[in-house]
Amino acid sequence: MPRIVRTRYEYEGRMRERVAVVEDDDVVPWGQGVTLDVVGQPQPRVDAALRVTGAARYTVDVQLPGMLYAVIVRSPHARARVVAIDVAAAERVPGVVLVLTPDNIPHDLPQPLQRDIRFHGEEVAAVVAESPEQAADGAAALAVEYEALPPVRTPEEATAPEAPAVTARGNVGRHGQPEVWTHGDPEGGLAEADVVLDATYTTQVALHQALEPHATVAWWGRDRLTVWESTQEITGVQRGLAASYHLPLERVRVVAEYVGGGFGAKFGPDRHTHVAVIASRMAGAPVHLALDRHAESLAAGNRSATSQRVRLGARGDGRLTAMTLVSRSLDGAGGDCGTPGGPMRDMYRCDNVRTEEWHIYTNAGPASAFRAPGYPEGAFALETALDELAARLGLDPLELRRVNHAETRRGRPFSTNSLLQCYRVGAEAIGWDRRAAVGAANAGQRWRRGLGVAAGCWGAAGSAPAHAWVQVHPDGTVTVTSATQDIGTGSKTALALCAAEELGLAPADVAVRVGDTENAPFGVGSGGSATVASMAPAVRVAAADARRQLLELAAAYLDVPADALECRGGTVRVSGGGPEVALREMLAAVGPVNIVGRGGRAPNPQGLAVLAAAVHFAEVSVDTWTGEVRVDRVVAVHESGRILNPLTMSAQVEGGVVMGAGYALLEERLQDPVTGRVLNANLEDYKVPTVADAPRVEAVLLDVPDDRLNNAGVKGIGEPPMIPPAPAICNAIHHACGVRIRDLPVTRARLLAALREGDAR
Repeated sequence: MPRIVRTRYEYEGRMRERVAVVEDDDVVPWGQGVTLDVVGQPQPRVDAALRVTGAARYTVDVQLPGMLYAVIVRSPHARARVVAIDVAAAERVPGVVLVLTPDNIPHDLPQPLQRDIRFHGEEVAAVVAESPEQAADGAAALAVEYEALPPVRTPEEATAPEAPAVTARGNVGRHGQPEVWTHGDPEGGLAEADVVLDATYTTQVALHQALEPHATVAWWGRDRLTVWESTQEITGVQRGLAASYHLPLERVRVVAEYVGGGFGAKFGPDRHTHVAVIASRMAGAPVHLALDRHAESLAAGNRSATSQRVRLGARGDGRLTAMTLVSRSLDGAGGDCGTPGGPMRDMYRCDNVRTEEWHIYTNAGPASAFRAPGYPEGAFALETALDELAARLGLDPLELRRVNHAETRRGRPFSTNSLLQCYRVGAEAIGWDRRAAVGAANAGQRWRRGLGVAAGCWGAAGSAPAHAWVQVHPDGTVTVTSATQDIGTGSKTALALCAAEELGLAPADVAVRVGDTENAPFGVGSGGSATVASMAPAVRVAAADARRQLLELAAAYLDVPADALECRGGTVRVSGGGPEVALREMLAAVGPVNIVGRGGRAPNPQGLAVLAAAVHFAEVSVDTWTGEVRVDRVVAVHESGRILNPLTMSAQVEGGVVMGAGYALLEERLQDPVTGRVLNANLEDYKVPTVADAPRVEAVLLDVPDDRLNNAGVKGIGEPPMIPPAPAICNAIHHACGVRIRDLPVTRARLLAALREGDAR
C-alpha cells in the first residue's frame, strides 16, 4: 500500500528533506554471503550491441517529417548590453523561417534570450531554418549591436562595494553569506597541536565535455508537447516544461532513449530546451537544436574554480586536533554548486572542525553540478594537506590516514564502512611497502618515479521516491518499466539483473524500458550516484510482487500451496524437489494473463550515515627535464555495497580515474584576463585525456552488501571514482621529485617552475 513519509536523505554532499509517497517494502534483503544466480556475475550491457553498432538513437539522431533546425546566436562579450538586433539580413537567407529575439517571444512564455549579457556565450537570439546549414547562415547574417561593459572577473572585484550585480541575488550566493559548519572548538584545537599546517590550494574551472552535446527536438502538436532531450532527468524536464507552459503533465512527454553522458550538466529544461519549444510553437513544426562544441564549452556548465585555505593541527602521533577550511568557489554567472568542505566534514575523526564555504559570482559561464560536485576540489586540498602534514610529522601518509579513521560521520554510525579494508587491499596491490626504495632510487635520475595515495567518500545512498513496474508477458519474457534513464552508466543492465534474479530468469529474458515519461511510473534522475541505489530496490519490490502473482497462479496449476513454490532457472517448482513446470509452458497453457508487479523504494533508515568508500593509489613517472608526468598505474579500491555487475562497475571506476587524471594534469578553461572571453572553447585547445594519456587502471571492487540501507544492499558508484585521483597523482608527483604542487592542473610549465624554485632553495 502506498503511504506518505517525511524522509531525510543526502544528495551531493548536503542533507535534504522531502515528503514522498513510498510503497511497502517487505522484500527480504539478499543478505551477505547468499548465493545468487545472475546478480554479481559479469554481464554485458543489455544495449551494448545497439550502442557500438550505431543503432542506438540519441536525441541528435531524431528525424521527424517537416523538421526545422535552430541555431543560437551567442554574445561575444562577457558583460554587455544588447542595444539593437537587426533581423532583416537573417530573414532574407534562403530557408530561414523564423528569427527569435527577446522582442518577439510572448511575455507569458519563458525568456531564454537575454539583453543584459552576463557571460561570453550567453544566448541572444536564435535562427530557425529548413536545414542546419541555412540556420547557421542565418545566424551569421544576424546583426547585433552591443554596448560592451567591464566584466567582473575576480573574487575581489565581485565583492567590492561598488561591484555591478552579476545575478539578481547579488554576487555572493547563499543570500550574501558563506555556508558555515562548526563542530567543537577549532581554534582551541589548533592551539593545542604539536604541528600546524596552514596552506592554500587552488583548483581550476573544468568543463564537462560529454561526448553527446546538449540537444533538444521539440514538437508542439495540436494537443500535446513532445520533447526528445539529452537529459539526466526526464521527469524533471517534464515537470519543468509543464510548469513553464501551463500544461498538465499528461500533455507533456519527454524522451531520452540514449544519452551520451551528462556528468551533472543535463538536469531540467535549459535555455536551449526553451528555445526549441518556443520555436516549435511559433513555427508550427518540429524543431531540432543541438549545441556545437563551442557552445558546450561556453554555456553548458562547468566545475567551479576554487581557492581553499586549509589549516590542520595534529599531535606528534598524528592524531588530528583541528581542521579548518575557508573556500571560495567561483560559480560564474550562477550555480552555487558543490560543497568543497564535504571531505573535511566526512572523512576523518577530529573533534574540532570548521568549514566556511563562499560561492562567488563573476561574468563567466555559470557553474553546474559536475561529477561529485565540490568533493574532487575539496579532496585535492585536504588529501594533499594530509600528505604535507605527514611529512612534517615524519609519518607514512597512509598511516596518518589510518590513525585518523572515522567510526562515525557527523555523530551518526555508518551503515557500513570499509575504508580500512580499502587501505589494506590497495596498499598490498600497489606494493606500498616498496615506497621508500622507489624514492631512494630517484637520486640523480632524470625520470623519477613516485607513489601516492588519497581517499574519498560519497553518500551514495539513493532515496525515495522511485517506482517501477515489472510485467510478465504470456511468453514468459519480462519488461521492467520506469521513467528513469540510462545516461551511459549501465543502469538498464543493473535493473535487468535485479528483476531476473528475483524471478529466476536469465537476463536475456528481461527487457528494460526507461527514458520515456509516457505510461511509466516516476523514476529518479541520474545524478549524485543515486540511480541504481534508488531504482534497484524498487525493481526488486515490483519483481517480488510479480513473482507472488506467478506463484499463486502456479499453485492452482500444480495444485500445491503457493508458499511451497519457488521461481528458479525459468521454472516454477516445489522447493526442495517435487512438481515443476516451465514458466513459459504454464503461461501458454493458462492463456493470456495480465501479471504486473508494482514496486517503490522505501525511505532510507534514519540515524545512519552512508559511505561509499574509495582509496586510490597512483604510480607516476616524472621527467624533470621537460615537466612531463606519466600516470603509469592507478589501483582504485572501491566499496559501494553489493556489486550487481562487476563489468559496468569497473567501467565506472576506470572512467572516473581517467577523468580525474585529466583534472589533475590537463584540463582548464582559460579566459582572457581583461575581456573575460573564453580562449579555449574547443577540444583542440581544451585538453582532455586521450587513450595515450590513460593510465593502467586496476579496479579493485569490494563486495560488501549494505543490507541496512536497502533490500538490494547496493550503493551508488558514479561519483566516488572522480574524488581521489587528483590528490593521489599529486602526492605521487611529490614523492617522485620532492616538489609540492598546490595548484591544479599540474601543467609542465607549473611543474618546471616548482622544480626550478626547489633547485634554487
